[in-house]
Amino acid sequence: MTTAYSDHDFVSVKGFSAAEMMSEAERYALKKISKRSGATISLAVLAGAFIGLAFLFYITVTTGNDSASWGMTRLIGGLAFSMGLILIVIFEGELFTSTVLSSISWANNQVGIGKLFSTWGKVYLGNFIGAMILLALVTAAGLYQLDGGQWGLNALNIARHKLHHTWLEAFTLGVLCNILVCTAIWLTFCSANPVVKAVMTMLPVAMFVSSGFEHSIANMFMVPLGIVISHFSPDAFWTQLGVSASSYADLTVSHFIVNNLIPVTLGNVVGGAVLVGLANWGIYTKQMQQPEMLAVNSPVTLNKASKDSAMMNKMKVKDLMNTSPIVLKANDRTVDAIDVLLSNQLTGAPVCDNQLHVVGFFSVHDVMVNLWCEDYLPDADQCVSDLMNDDVTALSANESLIDVAEFLVVDKEKAFPVSDMGIATSLSYKPLKDRVREAKMSKPHILPVLENNRLVGVISRSDVLKAMRPLYNANETISQMSQAI
Repeated sequence: MTTAYSDHDFVSVKGFSAAEMMSEAERYALKKISKRSGATISLAVLAGAFIGLAFLFYITVTTGNDSASWGMTRLIGGLAFSMGLILIVIFEGELFTSTVLSSISWANNQVGIGKLFSTWGKVYLGNFIGAMILLALVTAAGLYQLDGGQWGLNALNIARHKLHHTWLEAFTLGVLCNILVCTAIWLTFCSANPVVKAVMTMLPVAMFVSSGFEHSIANMFMVPLGIVISHFSPDAFWTQLGVSASSYADLTVSHFIVNNLIPVTLGNVVGGAVLVGLANWGIYTKQMQQPEMLAVNSPVTLNKASKDSAMMNKMKVKDLMNTSPIVLKANDRTVDAIDVLLSNQLTGAPVCDNQLHVVGFFSVHDVMVNLWCEDYLPDADQCVSDLMNDDVTALSANESLIDVAEFLVVDKEKAFPVSDMGIATSLSYKPLKDRVREAKMSKPHILPVLENNRLVGVISRSDVLKAMRPLYNANETISQMSQAI
């Protein structure tokens, strides 16, 4: 549902409906579980560092604000922290607390529970690595000494506060946190505009931070930062603050893992995967008129053509289609998919999940566009899901040949320029044949065919033309009979 624009155009800000946002969420979930391990972990490292940077911003803007109101200080800190999620959304990083939305793919039977947990584990590990890399840099830079050590003291107090929750409190605060984080991510599905996406994340994130809800990945950076400051700061640091290091003796790794990280992580999973991901899936998949997976349009129901033909109307798509089509998987390597297309002399193929639900279409054109965009230096680990078009038009197996032929060649809005009320929207003195030729169509050359929302075959323009070829013989017979008379 995106549109290509030149560098001088504005990106469309047209919003999506709730049902369309659900479709975007399904694409998002599938993309999460379709990436190769290297890409997943690399993007997770980036996301872990972004969340750590956001907490650095939070500490900085909330240090030395004793004269400001408590609520205002936390609001400012929350808005500053939202920078982390904005960066992750724009850079398409892998954050554990938003990756749990891939539970939607499990609900859609597109991934098994083992693969789902494996993806979550890779992202969690990558986030931890990113947080630790940033922690090492911050420690080496001595940021804890800012504002006469007040910056470090603020970090210590935040870290210690996080370890003083009961297990139930930590779990519940984790649930509340990820309801808001995943809601923020869900709101970004309303638009393709990156500015809109950025703005949409700010208030939900600001609320969870200002309210003291618990985020497992943020805590991976924040609490270890407090532990490092409490154990490795020189005596001069404590002296200038007039505070005893023993006051923070409870900042230990074991205390952090058992009393914060574990319950908060479990809470984050429940809040994001269940109360946002599966809850919305349960609501909108029942309400949506299109029961098929992701962006696949309902099998097209076409108006009957004005020029009827008994033979063509009797012949159905299921009589012409290829019932053993080449099918790709979303997590196939791009180079392997290219080899499959070339070896079978195809220009494209449908992409399906294990239940043969169509989730996209991968074409030679997609590959060529990507090569051009990448200066002909493609990513060796790239997957089909990175390039495929996930807005796919499919046909019903029971469509007639004549209707399919009309669908492939006629743009009625241009051939017959009238409004829904039948009022002409533009005047043209050209004959119908010329108007149809000028109405340049961009319909695909290969169309998936669905029955009960599952792929049962594909049909190409060549298949349609082959079926219509006998019409020329019929016309020749009629012409010969007329000449004889």
